[in-house]
Amino acid sequence: MSPPADAPGKPSREDIRSRIELIRGWLGARLAPEQLARLDEQVQRVAAGDAAATLVTAIGLAPRWLGKSPLDLSAAEREAGRRLVAGLDTAGWSIDQAARMLFVLASFDGDEKAFAARLEALLRSGEIGEHIALYRGLPLYPAPELLVPLAGEGIRSAVLPVFEAVAHNSPYPAAHFAEPMWNQMVVKALFIESRLAPIQGLDERRNPELARMLVDYARERWAARRTVSPELWRCVGPFADSYFNDLLKAFRSGGGDERKAAALALSECPTPAALTALETAPTLWREIRAGRLTWDDI
Repeated sequence: MSPPADAPGKPSREDIRSRIELIRGWLGARLAPEQLARLDEQVQRVAAGDAAATLVTAIGLAPRWLGKSPLDLSAAEREAGRRLVAGLDTAGWSIDQAARMLFVLASFDGDEKAFAARLEALLRSGEIGEHIALYRGLPLYPAPELLVPLAGEGIRSAVLPVFEAVAHNSPYPAAHFAEPMWNQMVVKALFIESRLAPIQGLDERRNPELARMLVDYARERWAARRTVSPELWRCVGPFADSYFNDLLKAFRSGGGDERKAAALALSECPTPAALTALETAPTLWREIRAGRLTWDDI
């Protein structure tokens, strides 16, 4: 399936060099001189096209060489990252993870297929910590369209942190996943009890098929007398004219966040009866209209 029509173009060699310099600068401000010397040595060896074992070793030993302290960027550093890669979010990154991304970027010699194959091999042989770092680096890498199958493996993972390394705080899925894979990711997040809020582009990529899948999922949960995540309704509201009775059930029978989420979804529902329902909860409706109740509060 094709990526979204407005997906960003693939990065140039100059873009990759700029990203290497950016991450090296972040790490250089945080590492001791001897650690920085080792980092630079490994980057040079990887970039020189040494044996693949050099890259595997550098990625495997990065935590031992450099530590696992939080990267903890300043506001100015985060903004510099977003100027190079729209939507780049380094929340939760550690020093060793950034170094692992740097090593992978340094291995790029202009051959996109070879790069994708190299990353696939690293993900196939690495341990979970390496997977998390390498998947978090997806927005930075060359040949993003060739990496979609690898990202798909990440969202199919049964390991929650691996799934979230792809799905959360990353511009990559919204930019490169076709609708079926995007929908699979959102439904999987609810199934494994992961949050939807950290998924970038969630509102922009809502679609009728996703709404149908989520309502089917909610009905299954209700039939089994199990709870439904309030976040589910965020992706249903604009299409709830087809599922109005389901949304109304959540609004009338739910409490707390579930009722608030249903009210927010009703506020986006095109069915005129949605306004009638909201008027039965004037306090909630007033909070929504005033912007004091948003999806960030759920």
